[in-house]
Formats: sequence, C-alpha cells, structure tokens
Amino acid sequence: MSDTATLPFSVTARAAAKINAILAKEAPGAMLRVAVSGGGCSGFQYGFSFDDAKTDDDLLIERDGARVLIDSVSLELLKDSELDWVDELIGASFQIRNPNAKSSCGCGTSFSV
Repeated sequence: MSDTATLPFSVTARAAAKINAILAKEAPGAMLRVAVSGGGCSGFQYGFSFDDAKTDDDLLIERDGARVLIDSVSLELLKDSELDWVDELIGASFQIRNPNAKSSCGCGTSFSV
C-alpha cells in the first residue's frame, strides 16, 4: 500500500470506497484511470475511465484496496491534487481538488492553469 502522505496525488477514503464499489462490477484487475486532456470550457478537462494495464509512465496510487492510475503528463497538471467522492443534493460525482487550477467551470469538470 502506498504512503499517501508522500504522493503527488491523493485519494480520499470516500473516493476509495466508491471506486471499490464501481470496480466490483468490472473485470478483475480493473483500475480507475484519471487523466487530463485539452478541452472543456476552461481549457483542460478531467477524464475518468477504467483500465486493466499500468504503463511505465503511470503513477499507481492505492488506497483501501482502490487502485488509481495517472499518466505522467496528466500528473504534471494534477500535482498535489486530491480525488474525492461528493454526494450532494445536485448530484454525486468524483471531484478533484486541484491547487494548480487558476479557474474552473461551474460544474468542476474543466479548469485552467
């Protein structure tokens, strides 16, 4: 298990629990991939997908059995960020708290640096 205090990206216990619940319905060995791509209303957007393979440039983060992959290019934009699961009246979703984002859109899925 990784020491989350020394990693450049962290996963909350709530996010780990939700990841485990989602991945329980996927093929064994599946992991959540968090990525950043160009686009969205603020310049960059977060993406979430399932992956069953770690590449050489991926950071693998493990928290309470949940496994999250981030490629090295995305990690540069996600440094010191935190993945959380938020369940509010307006909806439930994964949210990334990114200290590098200078601004973000209202829904929180895109940002600028």
